[in-house]
Amino acid sequence: MRLALFQPAIPQNVGACIRLGACFGVELHVIEPTGFRFDDRAMKRAALDYGPLGHLVRHAGWEEFQRDRGPGRLVLFTTKGATPLDDFIFRPDDTLLFGSEPTGAPDHVHEAAEARVVIPIRPEARSLNLSVSAGIALWAGLRGAALLP
Repeated sequence: MRLALFQPAIPQNVGACIRLGACFGVELHVIEPTGFRFDDRAMKRAALDYGPLGHLVRHAGWEEFQRDRGPGRLVLFTTKGATPLDDFIFRPDDTLLFGSEPTGAPDHVHEAAEARVVIPIRPEARSLNLSVSAGIALWAGLRGAALLP
């Protein structure tokens, strides 16, 4: 299982996802461009000392990510998802993809996804924070694919 972020804009979210990847032993793929410089102090501070434990893969763009991401389904987490998280069946080689914080995922990313999943929240709420969503999804995916220790 892999975690992927499409053009993230907030360094603290990427830092938190580096920590997620390190703690759960999964690769984190970042699809550029990002909304910050990768040497930004805020991102480093958010990742703390987890960076060396995680496996971070940077992709110059969408095409490079698609070419290099590896086997398995591309599972897009979106507020426009078709399948609620608790109804989705995960596979060990899934790549869990999240769109950019301010804009989500564009149409071509939605079209490339083999599955779209929504994390159910209260109807009056707009959305969860990116790294919170990634944590919920990654834990559910690892648990559902029987990959947790």
